[in-house]
Amino acid sequence: MKDYLETDVLVIGGGIAGSAAALRLAESGIDVLLVSKGKDFTRSNTYYAQGGIAALPAGEKAELFVNDIVRAGDEFNYIPAVEQAVADSRRLVQEVLIDKLHVPFSRKGDRYDLAREGGHSSRRVFNVRDMTGRLIQEKFNEYLQKLPKLKTLFQHTAIDLLSYPHHSTNPMRIYQEPRIIGAYVLDQKSKKVTRVFARKVVLASGGLSSLYLHSTNPEEAIGNGIAMAHRAGARLANLEYIQFHPTALSHREADSFLISEAVRGEGARLMNLKGEYFMEKYSPLKDLAPRDEVSRAIYAEMIRYGDDYVLLDLASFAKINIRERFPTIYQNCLKYGIHIDEKPIPVAPAAHFSCGGVLCDLSGRSSIRNLYAIGEVSATGVHGANRLASVSLLEGLVWGTRAAEDIAAVIHDDKDPYTIAEVPEWKYPCPQEKLDPALVWQDLMTIKSILWNYNGIIRTVKRMERAKADLDYLKHRIEKFYQASEIGNRIITLRDSVQTALLIVEASMRNRVSRGAHFIKPDEE
Repeated sequence: MKDYLETDVLVIGGGIAGSAAALRLAESGIDVLLVSKGKDFTRSNTYYAQGGIAALPAGEKAELFVNDIVRAGDEFNYIPAVEQAVADSRRLVQEVLIDKLHVPFSRKGDRYDLAREGGHSSRRVFNVRDMTGRLIQEKFNEYLQKLPKLKTLFQHTAIDLLSYPHHSTNPMRIYQEPRIIGAYVLDQKSKKVTRVFARKVVLASGGLSSLYLHSTNPEEAIGNGIAMAHRAGARLANLEYIQFHPTALSHREADSFLISEAVRGEGARLMNLKGEYFMEKYSPLKDLAPRDEVSRAIYAEMIRYGDDYVLLDLASFAKINIRERFPTIYQNCLKYGIHIDEKPIPVAPAAHFSCGGVLCDLSGRSSIRNLYAIGEVSATGVHGANRLASVSLLEGLVWGTRAAEDIAAVIHDDKDPYTIAEVPEWKYPCPQEKLDPALVWQDLMTIKSILWNYNGIIRTVKRMERAKADLDYLKHRIEKFYQASEIGNRIITLRDSVQTALLIVEASMRNRVSRGAHFIKPDEE
């Protein structure tokens, strides 16, 4: 019986980016293995995306959409990437999501009922009310299950990327260009680690915002892909630009449930606990300002009055049927006794999206041969210093498709992709220490607190220096812990968490210019 797996393409992650890539590859006749550390497709940021997916509407000039993305990104965007996202937007939404997957986007008569969100100058967001990501993910799941060229392994965690020359026992590999040849993958149930060999590897492992104490992301989003890519030697970019969503539900039992930006797009306004609507003090765009501006405004109001939250008033301004337009938000708030069609919603900022990651080109190619990065794990330059609302799903769809097309065109060019006998099996520590979950939990909470307090919405040089010192110490201790412990999802999560957290802080320290989601104020005297 083989102690390894082989495939043409290994896709790590099953959100919209990984799913789009897997779909296009499998339909091109290429064998694909998709691994996901979740129990199913619901453990991704795609599934929790409420607002929608932005696309160029008929009759609108592309320049207007491009300008909105660049304005939100504080003019730090890579323009060719922005132009590609906009140019491909309507075609891929139509071809993939509408014609192929039959996503039931909201309609008004014979036209799509497009929404407007913060930072957008027009209505261009395709939505399924406030459950867009969930419907897109479910439709992808249904479709992917029918593809004979695709195999999916849930509850499988990628530990490390396999690469030449690092993982080869052949010393002559040192003279060759570094390249990725697969990954070590853990079966969470059996706790066995398997070598998975592939001609190409696609990182679609999602974001990192659950590294912060307050986050809108599922707990799995701790930057595994960024840590793996860094260990393999890939270039990273823009990790200091962590976007905080301004309006997460503030309730002790709500776990930072997201209140979509579309709520403000439908007229909701922010007010402090004194009953003052305050956004006009902070931006000429008022409540529809970009997320970084709104988050800092809310933070300033909370600090000013010593409050833990502010209020989002939809009931006083909505010209829609609130229960019909926002059924998921309505039902979730109702669980906590909050009637959003009658009273304002208590909200506060929470870490939401990473604008940076593994640096890649317009086809998703990273700086290391055979490794692609797509979706939130990547740094395409589309978002610049701050993401425009509903462009994340678009980026995943565009780069997932583009990467798949590039792979299909070149996958058989390499006549000697790897030699299995050169790569050793996974070595388990002997003896293996049993993992103490209390120690892991404490270290994870320490990492989250460090990032939230020292490298959060408002940063100072002293805070960042403290964060680096604390994380350096933790990283050393956790690395020793990892090397001696029984392999499992918890210890992998802990190791990747501290490494990615340190990369974020180091990127923040190198950049002393306040821009977009990276805001530094002078240290207090």
